[in-house]
Amino acid sequence: MDIRDVEFFVIMKCPLMSSTDNNYNVLCQEEECAWYVKAFKSCAMYILAHNAALDIKAKQSKQR
Repeated sequence: MDIRDVEFFVIMKCPLMSSTDNNYNVLCQEEECAWYVKAFKSCAMYILAHNAALDIKAKQSKQR
């Protein structure tokens, strides 16, 4: 068996239901969740965080 034959799956935890207050993580339910965006195959919270990071990067580059 070659390493290229193995499929890797990323198990994502829900950023809304998993918190540091509890000692367990809730797995992402993907299409069953209201925050899941099918077009991007990702959680809306991750998309918002990514866009915020891009905005910060753009503002920092303008200041230089």
